[in-house]
Amino acid sequence: QGENLLYCFEVAPTQPALTQVTQCRTEGSTRGLAAVPRLALDVMACEVLRVLQLTDTALIPVSFLVPRKSVQEFHEDLFPDCTGMLPATDAQGWWAGDSQQVSVIRGGVLAGGIASAPCPPLCSMQVGRVSLHPARRPTEIFTSPIIAGTGPANTGHTDTGHTNGDTGHTDGDTGHTDGNPGYTDADQTSGYSSPSSLASPGSAATSLSASTGPSSGFASSPSQKSLQSILGEQAAGRARGAPQGGFGALTHPSPAPGPSSRFRHAQGRVLHRDCHLTNLRGLSLTTPGECDGFCANHQRVALPLLSAGGQIAVLELSKPGRLPDAAVPTIQNGAAVADLTWDPFDPRRLAVAGEDAKIRLWRIPEGGLRETLQEPEAVLRGHTEKIYSIRFHPVASDLLVSSSYDMTVRIWELSTGREVLCLQGHTDQIFSMAWSPDGKKLATVSKDGRIRLYEPRRSSQPQQEGPGPEGGRGARLVWVCGGDYLLVSGFDSRSERRILLYRAQALPEGPLSVLGLDVAPSTLLPFYDEDTSVVFLTGKGDTRVFLYEVTPEPPYFLECNSFTSNEPHKGFVFLPKTACEVREVEFA
Repeated sequence: QGENLLYCFEVAPTQPALTQVTQCRTEGSTRGLAAVPRLALDVMACEVLRVLQLTDTALIPVSFLVPRKSVQEFHEDLFPDCTGMLPATDAQGWWAGDSQQVSVIRGGVLAGGIASAPCPPLCSMQVGRVSLHPARRPTEIFTSPIIAGTGPANTGHTDTGHTNGDTGHTDGDTGHTDGNPGYTDADQTSGYSSPSSLASPGSAATSLSASTGPSSGFASSPSQKSLQSILGEQAAGRARGAPQGGFGALTHPSPAPGPSSRFRHAQGRVLHRDCHLTNLRGLSLTTPGECDGFCANHQRVALPLLSAGGQIAVLELSKPGRLPDAAVPTIQNGAAVADLTWDPFDPRRLAVAGEDAKIRLWRIPEGGLRETLQEPEAVLRGHTEKIYSIRFHPVASDLLVSSSYDMTVRIWELSTGREVLCLQGHTDQIFSMAWSPDGKKLATVSKDGRIRLYEPRRSSQPQQEGPGPEGGRGARLVWVCGGDYLLVSGFDSRSERRILLYRAQALPEGPLSVLGLDVAPSTLLPFYDEDTSVVFLTGKGDTRVFLYEVTPEPPYFLECNSFTSNEPHKGFVFLPKTACEVREVEFA
């Protein structure tokens, strides 16, 4: 209540037990919600759910549809028989211990666990459940011993079927009648009128598989594929003669709950506007996919600008608010920015990789930029083609690694300004690279579909290789679980975004686990918090941030609450943990 988002989740008996299908952003705040009974759904339009939202001034229907190529036929896989409107027993019977469900199945009647004589084909249903097929919807009659005139309808056929004395079940040529609770099924008669205009699907319809833009308030979901695949399996099962009954998950008892994340209730929150830096102008939105788009440390943030000459704005985080309309002092890099990163041991040193195959080191004055910087502290030369990405060493100072279109990875010693090692073995574009937390190893993932693991102090050749993501659209990797595992984000052959978990000492064995997330064009950028073992994943142009706790035991990925922003991300970086407000239990 009080929110303007409706979340739709799919529940499954296997992990992940709860996955988000879609979400709907409503126009007004919710004061109350009610689900419309399934008997009122427009089944011929493939409407699987309808809820009524109560706002301050209106009652608004919200409809959820599963798109199908044909809407002229009844899709039984979407609409299994549902609960009818007749009670299974009365109050006296319940107090007397009557809690057993009497089932009428194809071929016979089960009464108290004893199969009676076969039923006609019309009895292929369960007592108390009715079909949603428009041509087979029953006319139900309530019977009560204390209300005169309420009794079973006489169909004129009482001796042509069979009778079960325990249930008062009578089958005729055109239907069947139950004396208690009094159920009549007329094959060609529908006892329900069409849904009212208030509860009919209209402009508020939500497709469970449509991928809409951010303006619509919908976010694509990993469960869309799962839902469609389940429906397809159900259709295939019926073709093979499998029992009908809708989703397979509904016909089996649920197993014991699986493990859940300690951080599953983590909530993303946008800080107050007083903490924002606003009025940003002329930002460059064309940085390569291997770049995060900008970089930040605990003191300042560096933002590439669209201006000629590779200009970079450096803003102080200690001075939030609206920037002046006039131009701010910048760094004149001299070439378009390919990637940039702050030195973790020197908050004033910024490394910038340019499209001219050079790496420039810039030193920011105390207190921030007051005038334009034009001369770098040092220039590193060695690559022969455009540079992909650069990363500082996590343990040793003055060590930087870079990857380039020349398919080499070079390690630089900044104190001398020279290249100390060139790593070989790549045959295609290098998507991403990452130092292990202890700084002993370097992992890379490339377009040739391989993950390579180097130990630079031992050899310039990879020590291990393993299969990476199938798709060649982009990939990222990060070390997790104390440096014993590698998490890789990428695409499959059908462009579905997915994450893969590898054991670092067994790359040739392939991934331990693969989790599909959604279909989107941008590569997922993983950010890992080693203290909580939670990985944050989002992409440029996305509005949703996925959160998973990563564990070294199955099921490996434990889903946490995702965060959805109002506008698409142009870039996404994490501040050091020292910037967190621990008194508010902020961990990232």
